Amino acid sequence: MRVRVATTALGITAALIALPACSTGAKHQTPSSRTGKPTEAALESASLKSRLLNESDLGSGYLSKPERPAQNEDVTVIGCPALSELGGDAATGGTLAFAHKAKADFTYGGSSSEISEELYSDSAKKLSDGIARVFDAMTGCPAYQVVAGGTPVDVASQKLPAPHDLGDEQWSQLLTFSASGQGTVVKQTAIRDGNLLVIVSGSPALVDRHLDKALAKATAAG
Repeated sequence: MRVRVATTALGITAALIALPACSTGAKHQTPSSRTGKPTEAALESASLKSRLLNESDLGSGYLSKPERPAQNEDVTVIGCPALSELGGDAATGGTLAFAHKAKADFTYGGSSSEISEELYSDSAKKLSDGIARVFDAMTGCPAYQVVAGGTPVDVASQKLPAPHDLGDEQWSQLLTFSASGQGTVVKQTAIRDGNLLVIVSGSPALVDRHLDKALAKATAAG
């Protein structure tokens, strides 16, 4: 069986936005005054959707995935108090609780390789505080287990060096999901640029290949 990364990895991330602030995540701050940087007014979700990468941007071999329906499974988190305190249902499904959001998912080359992009817009402070809590909580639990729908999934997290030359603040982590003797590795990198937050997740090579492109399209003026 292949670990359901889209539900487990991104869903857990979404749940953690409500955690109390205890930020120690890797961040890099620069003045928010570059030419072309979005204004402080949050962008509407329709505008964010147009800034997502599409199949043409990604190139040959990428196919868009249909939106996954909401999951209502019983979920238990073992070995990570920060997650288990949120309650089982909070650990999977949903998106981050920012004012405006858009998301796209893709597969690559007919294989199990996937890449996902999420865009959020809110005040710079809300984006910064919120995503810092997410990454701090997840990387603060190097190993834990999630039981979703009766299926146990072992999760290991590792904080990665963030790409400090992109945006105003950056976070990155590597997540390894193991179930039924099979594993999936997911890299997740978040870049805040002004009032925009770009999160690219998926196969590590694909995240590295398309992160710059995702940020450039998301922050393009107009």
